[in-house]
Amino acid sequence: MSEEKFPEGPLPVHETVKVLEYTTIYKTQKWWKAVALVNMFGHDKIVTYLWRMDDKTGRWRRKQKMGINNEDEWTKVMQAHEKYMSKLTVIRHG
Repeated sequence: MSEEKFPEGPLPVHETVKVLEYTTIYKTQKWWKAVALVNMFGHDKIVTYLWRMDDKTGRWRRKQKMGINNEDEWTKVMQAHEKYMSKLTVIRHG
């Protein structure tokens, strides 16, 4: 991923999703990943989004979305990630 910075602007989410706060993980010309605290249908949740820029329309298109509904779910997801972290193979370019 390029380390070049791109303007953030509002998250490209559905109009029924109220973004309370968000943090961009990375953003390039083609990809944007962010974690957001949102309110959907009257419930707060934490959502990780991944969008890809559509070259034809010039708009961000959602490719992935994962929501966390409560602390117990977060603990399970975090523990599962940590279980595999030491096995992660990192490919270094350069």
